Amino acid sequence: MPPTAPPGVDLPLIEANLRRHVDLLAGVIGERNLGRHPGGLEGAARYVEDTLRSNGLTPVAQPYEAAGQYVRNIEATIIGSRRPAKVWVLGAHYDSAPGTPGADDNASAVAGLLEAGRLLAAARPRDTVRLVAFANEEPPFYKSAEMGSLVCAKACRARGDDIVGMVNLEMIGYFTPNEPQRYPAELNRKLFGRLLRDRGDFIGFVGNLRSFVFARRCNALFRKATDLPSVWAAGPAFMGADMSDHWSFWEQGYRAVMVTDTSFFRNPHYHRPTDLPETLDYPAMAKVTAGVVGVMRGLAGTA
Repeated sequence: MPPTAPPGVDLPLIEANLRRHVDLLAGVIGERNLGRHPGGLEGAARYVEDTLRSNGLTPVAQPYEAAGQYVRNIEATIIGSRRPAKVWVLGAHYDSAPGTPGADDNASAVAGLLEAGRLLAAARPRDTVRLVAFANEEPPFYKSAEMGSLVCAKACRARGDDIVGMVNLEMIGYFTPNEPQRYPAELNRKLFGRLLRDRGDFIGFVGNLRSFVFARRCNALFRKATDLPSVWAAGPAFMGADMSDHWSFWEQGYRAVMVTDTSFFRNPHYHRPTDLPETLDYPAMAKVTAGVVGVMRGLAGTA
């Protein structure tokens, strides 16, 4: 059986830190978006910056204008020792949808991003690792010019950045190991049956056709780093496969995958006031985070 975490990774410490991050983002700050709670969005941005800084990283703001106000993506970079021009991106959006404190969507993923940053900060990767917290993923900005990840991906393309792969964390905290996993009726189980699980005890890696090999590789690296079940799938955008920040990188021609607990296929609190910190499975989240660290180490050459 694979190890429950990569060597030197302390799962109880990761779990405690994830709880603290989610409690702050979805509990103390709560709803965070430009339309209804811009103060919450700013508070979340400052928390991300402060946490990255406390972990020995240097946060850099990427400000831009949206709906007549300024918001920012936040980047922190670990420069590659041998191939610094080759960049692997790990990202998550820090806003929440209107009307929800967004514990799973998306404080869980931001917490995972921050913990991954802590665990990778002292690494000496072969390639560069860039951590990015995105503003404005949720409506009304989704798939608009003011979506933070699209602003980021376009800037990468304009600079000619060699983004060899992007890993997007989108809802990584809700698990139902004792309940059936819900799938949309139109999903062809005969075609995808080998990729699906009947219980909500897994994390998924989702890519497009261009990212087929990349999604498979990320899943394989994840399985080497943790015993949490995982599945992967890649194909044309369908049934929500493009519903997050990885889409922005697809649009700019980059390989990208989404790491997800399958969102509304599993979590009944999606985009509701009940998406609260106490609904999340923190031990499972800790394993997801450890697995993602294993993925990034494997990709960037720090394994």
